[in-house]
Amino acid sequence: MKKILLPILAFIFSISAVNAQELWDLKKCIDYAKEHNISLQLRKLDAEFQKNNTEQSKYDLLPNLNGSSGYDFNYGRTLSASNTYENNNSQSGSVSLSSNVTLFNGFQKRNAIKKNELELNAALQDVEKAKDDLALNITSYFLDILFKKELLDIAQEQVKVTKFQIERTSALVEAGTLPKGTLMEQKAQAAREDLAVVNAQNSLDIALLDLAQLLDLESADQFDIKTPDLPVLNATRSLVNPESVFTSALEFRPEMKAAKYRLQSSEKGLAIARGQITPSLSMSGSWGSGYRKNQPETGFDVGGNPIVIRKEMKLYDQLKLFESKSFGFNLRIPIFNGGTVNRAISNAKINIDRSKLNMENTKNILRKEIQQAHANALAAMKKYFSSETAVSSTEEAFRYTEEKFNLGLVNSVEYNQAKNNLLKAKSNLLQAKYDYIFRTKIIDFYNGVEISL
Repeated sequence: MKKILLPILAFIFSISAVNAQELWDLKKCIDYAKEHNISLQLRKLDAEFQKNNTEQSKYDLLPNLNGSSGYDFNYGRTLSASNTYENNNSQSGSVSLSSNVTLFNGFQKRNAIKKNELELNAALQDVEKAKDDLALNITSYFLDILFKKELLDIAQEQVKVTKFQIERTSALVEAGTLPKGTLMEQKAQAAREDLAVVNAQNSLDIALLDLAQLLDLESADQFDIKTPDLPVLNATRSLVNPESVFTSALEFRPEMKAAKYRLQSSEKGLAIARGQITPSLSMSGSWGSGYRKNQPETGFDVGGNPIVIRKEMKLYDQLKLFESKSFGFNLRIPIFNGGTVNRAISNAKINIDRSKLNMENTKNILRKEIQQAHANALAAMKKYFSSETAVSSTEEAFRYTEEKFNLGLVNSVEYNQAKNNLLKAKSNLLQAKYDYIFRTKIIDFYNGVEISL
């Protein structure tokens, strides 16, 4: 009894596990990747790093304030007030505060803030570009899984048809209507189709593994996707003109925004370099004092003679006694610095030219990508509707061949060939279908439409 119950319970638990398995739709895949994809996280860290640089450049406008303190121990012979050398061990301490602020330096710090803000904006756009690329990549993998799921269904359906045909052929062979070789050929065809099912299942498993790895999942054992309601494909759909898509994409695509920000940043770099030509003015101030161990506190008696009031002066009194303060301005006028300023200006101009070329190159790449996406979508649309017609014609041809085969007018080789032709036509239609869906999604993507299924 136990031997019977254990397999049944195991089967029930396995079915329950499958039913409890959560299926991932495209949105969940994309949202998960945006939170966990390592490459995207690195882009976000780059933006955080640049954000810190921007904050620091703002703090650079404030005055600095630094403190210092020291304590010294002196041993050995020293020159005394009576101009003789005496053994004297002493201890002394010091404390000081200093501050400096730049009042004017050719607006270099102001321009540095603007430059860093532009670099931060560019880094944030890089993050958005990485998100878009990741979403597009996931969509490609997702549609590939859907394609291979349907391909597996077709292969399994073919096996069912062949097995049904084997049962019918067996009856006709036993009745003497068909030769035994026909049955053997049908069984060989069934074996080939069983292998095709195994290959289709393996291909689907690999596709699921690829997407799970793209999502950086620790395990893909229970990973599967939810089949969405796919858009209706019709021949009346007209694709958007690529030039209008390109014109629109120039305004909102993150790679174009990033290129613009970097061009503006390089222009601020030139302003910073030119600021080095102008005089700079800074203001500084300091306060300091000291302490000596065994420093006596002195005074005067009624006759005006110096006397020692206390063997060691209090710390607070010493700090007041030795206190020193300073305050001043510093004007720096650049006259000659080995040509470093001229080189800096020249290099800043080169960076502007480089940024302009990078922006133009980004624009050209975007135009080519949109043109290619439009051409691919148009080709995929034509291929899909041609494949649809081919499947319809091949189905008619197969039905005709099947009727003739059932009447014994064609042999099993011709029948299997007709069935293989139908399988190939359906596979081509499936491939064209998902290719068309993906290509139209790319066009929508460049047109500012969020990717969804």
